[in-house]
Amino acid sequence: MSEKRGEIEAGEHREPVTGEAGVDADADADADADADADADAGDRPATFRDVFGVAEYRALFGAAVLSWVGDYFAKVAVTFLVFADTGSVLLSAIGFAISYLPWVAGGPVLAALAERYPYRRVMIICDVARMALVGLMALPGMPMPGLLLLLLGASLLTPPFQAARSAMVAQLLTGDRYVVGLSFQNMAGQAAQVAGYAVGGAVTAIDPHAALLINAATFALSTLLLWRGVRPRPLPVTHLARRSLLRETGDGLGLVFGHRVMRPTAVVVFSVVGITIVPEGLAAAWAPTYGGGSQITGLLMAALPVGAVIGALVTRMTGPERRLRLLKPLLLAGPLLLVGVLAAPPFPVVLTLVLLAAAAVNTVLVPLNGLFVQMLPDAYRARAFGIMLGGIQLTHAVAVLAAGAFAERFPVPVVVGAWALCGLVLMAVAVTTWPTREVIAEEIVRAAALNRAPDPVPVPAGSHPATT
Repeated sequence: MSEKRGEIEAGEHREPVTGEAGVDADADADADADADADADAGDRPATFRDVFGVAEYRALFGAAVLSWVGDYFAKVAVTFLVFADTGSVLLSAIGFAISYLPWVAGGPVLAALAERYPYRRVMIICDVARMALVGLMALPGMPMPGLLLLLLGASLLTPPFQAARSAMVAQLLTGDRYVVGLSFQNMAGQAAQVAGYAVGGAVTAIDPHAALLINAATFALSTLLLWRGVRPRPLPVTHLARRSLLRETGDGLGLVFGHRVMRPTAVVVFSVVGITIVPEGLAAAWAPTYGGGSQITGLLMAALPVGAVIGALVTRMTGPERRLRLLKPLLLAGPLLLVGVLAAPPFPVVLTLVLLAAAAVNTVLVPLNGLFVQMLPDAYRARAFGIMLGGIQLTHAVAVLAAGAFAERFPVPVVVGAWALCGLVLMAVAVTTWPTREVIAEEIVRAAALNRAPDPVPVPAGSHPATT
């Protein structure tokens, strides 16, 4: 999302590198810049062809899809194996939840590891290690404690992998191609979730160990794609003295939450995902209100990913400047639509409200991500992405747990509607205090100048006079 297109594009920083097999990366960078200029002409959004015309992004995207599908295979298989072995619903739920634990417990700290080494190397090492760990999980007769420990070990590698991948996407896709690429990536992620659970469930019913072997194979293929399809690049900033992971994570938190544009962006992102996750999280408890069981639950849970796909399509069809104008109305529209469930309308109306709210929120999440990227000093990219990804996971968990606790005492429609009403008030405050276009433009120029400097020494923005 942009305020002054020319300034943003001029500020994009690229490291000149020579690729494998003697490919001159500077020539590719010039071609990329030309493609960006064409894509950003007027208010025309970039196209999927613009995005997938970047060969390295195709490899990175393919690796991500393989990892996503494999992960869902593993979740189904582990949940089944734990329940079959113990007969405990609680233990099977714990097996499912372990994959989220690293993000909630220490995602930003783990993601800070990705800042210390070249992004491609981090991703390849993580994929190779996950392949080995999941392969061990697939061994017949693996004791249940060993299975869960191996799963935890594999899950600990997800934050650095995801942070490095997010930082590299921002390197490969510039301008509006980044926003459109991210919107398509979100659609693919939703499709991977549906396919992974559906096919993974079918394979697990036949042989859960085979499902785990397939997951290990997806990590192997992902490694191959990254090794052959993505060129090695040095770290954007290499001269900074390293400190402990906790201190570097604290620096990243200081940067994000001390910045006059990144801070409100992060707060808005965390807030809107915390508002829209509640209907999905309470779907099973909400279904009896409409006399249904698993079918109603499934429809309510499916509304969020379907809304995400609609939001991604709207992002693709909308120009950068129009996205700017839609930002505030859509931030208000998401919770406002969910407030309507307080009137206890029929189920088709409720389903429509949930779907449209999800679409409204997902239409603005990707442009907000694009705005966030343009504020980042190169030395903080992976850490900042790790903070955002970890914050989203933590927000999901807290929102569902809190709303679930309220639903123990009040009807679910009242909880969902009241939660959305509080969210609407929060969004009203956010849009009225949103940084002006001038402030956003100043911070974009400042970040671009810092990244162009021959020997940049980035500091958390809160210590800079311009960000107070």
